[in-house]
Amino acid sequence: MGTSTVWVYIFLGLYIIYCFYWGLKGYFTEKTSSGYSIAGRSIPFAAFLMAATAASFSGWTFIGHPGLIWRDGLAYAFASFYVLTIPITGTFFSKRTWLLGKRYGFITPGDMYAYYYNNEVIRWLVVVTAVLYSIFYSAVQLMAAGALFNVIAGVPFTFGALFLAFIVWFYVCTGGLKASTWVGVIQFILLVGGIIILGFFVIQSKQFGGWSGFSEAVANLQDKQLLRVPRVINFGLGGAEGESAWTAVMILTYMFALMGIQSSPAFTMWTFGIKSPKPLAWQQAFMSTFVVGFALFFFTAFQGMGAKILEIQGIGEFATLNNRTVVPLLMQRFLPPVMLGLVFMGAIAAIHSTAAPYIGTGGSILLRDVYWRYIKKQNVSDAEQIWVNRLLATLLTILALVIGLTSTAALVILGALATAFGFVMYVLLVGVIWGFKFPSKGAMLGVLAGMIAVFLTYKIWPNPLSMHCAFWGTFTGLAVAYLVKAAGVQDDQETTERQAEMRKWLDDVDEPTENGKKWRKIMKVVVPVWYFFAIGPACYLGNSAPSVFGFSPLWSYQIFWWILGIIMMWALCFKAEMSTTSETQIQRADTEQNIVVKEV
Repeated sequence: MGTSTVWVYIFLGLYIIYCFYWGLKGYFTEKTSSGYSIAGRSIPFAAFLMAATAASFSGWTFIGHPGLIWRDGLAYAFASFYVLTIPITGTFFSKRTWLLGKRYGFITPGDMYAYYYNNEVIRWLVVVTAVLYSIFYSAVQLMAAGALFNVIAGVPFTFGALFLAFIVWFYVCTGGLKASTWVGVIQFILLVGGIIILGFFVIQSKQFGGWSGFSEAVANLQDKQLLRVPRVINFGLGGAEGESAWTAVMILTYMFALMGIQSSPAFTMWTFGIKSPKPLAWQQAFMSTFVVGFALFFFTAFQGMGAKILEIQGIGEFATLNNRTVVPLLMQRFLPPVMLGLVFMGAIAAIHSTAAPYIGTGGSILLRDVYWRYIKKQNVSDAEQIWVNRLLATLLTILALVIGLTSTAALVILGALATAFGFVMYVLLVGVIWGFKFPSKGAMLGVLAGMIAVFLTYKIWPNPLSMHCAFWGTFTGLAVAYLVKAAGVQDDQETTERQAEMRKWLDDVDEPTENGKKWRKIMKVVVPVWYFFAIGPACYLGNSAPSVFGFSPLWSYQIFWWILGIIMMWALCFKAEMSTTSETQIQRADTEQNIVVKEV
């Protein structure tokens, strides 16, 4: 066993001890179903701040993202803008979701949607979405773990995937959501630190000799398509493959898919679990947009473009790369032993940071919305709920492993299919959170149609007009919802009165100040303009942007709009009051309760 491998196992051992500690602590302390599934609504500020950020980005970011930059060039590097588009979903919905969860006692997103629309079919659609999301997204993470362990430590791929899946399964099933959250704290530190460390060692290696040598090598790439957005749109039913697929409209709609991470049922449920909405603004504007953005716009690009240069030069194993092995090979070649062990744990932590909450919340949703509500008719003890929850989480873990081990889809694209299902939840969220008006049957049929559209535009007619299946799913869902309204379908009196009561309370408790109202008017213009130029059709202009500090024109364009995006998110979260809460608002949510969901 080499020195590098020894350090890998040392850091892995320390990480396992930490994970098992929180899992066992939760096992002996969490005695209620809500304590296990949503941490008793007690997740503290700092823990949510880091764990939610880690869960948003994951092993997909650590391994898959540099891999596709290597494969498709800087056009794909626009995906780094998900440091803004993921949390912007939280900016739109999370604070109000917490307020509703606190007042009405919602435990699962199915509780909230079914109550608001007075429609139990919607609950089942949310369950299906949650299960598909948990399986597909977790499959991405667990396969990345297997590939990494295989390259770094020589462990067989299947065994590595199974072993690392066992770790995450253990602390999720024993400790519940609180254990996942506290493990997520160290996972965030390892994730961001690992990305930065690896990118730094790549660019400082003798092959490049620092930034000047690296930037010159990028500028001298013979394949200039790697440094350009190929076109604004591809016409036709099927999208092109490789770098030519990343048209301006594909970049935009791919970002829509990633917005589905924080609109997914799992994240909605996590929002119910936080003690206070105070950390939301800081998580969205600072931890995600700035901290993770710094790592992605610079250091993942160093990794991906560095690997491309080494491949073109025909250096050793880099001549036969694929998108799964880019990061593991960079780690193996450029990191000294101690750093290899540390960055390896950063990758594993990134993988687990997403797999854990999605497997855990998926099990909790199945438990509450199926077993507790329909099989046991809402008459089952806390102890039985917890154990059934663990069994269901185990089942989801097994299914994720089976899907991952048998799928040949690209690592990132499989995850994007999962997030597309999450983005369809916008159909329900815009109604519940912001009062978009379409009838209950419209919401139900819209979600169903949206899910079908995601499948068709992913599998049968991939990416029509070079637009991601997430766009087609949510566009179809909203279109169907409003067509049902246009057909004259109306809600019954009970549903209408229920929605009016919820809408009145929510709009009253979350009414912005006069200054907040002014900023919201401004942001209604600023946000669409930013989307259009940063990641929309106008990003094609980045091909001829000025080159700054040695960055290529397109890379300079991305960094410029990322900096403006930080300012935009700060204004949205704080000045427009989209994510801030006052003590009065929190107190009202505590005292003006109208609990409609019982726990036991």
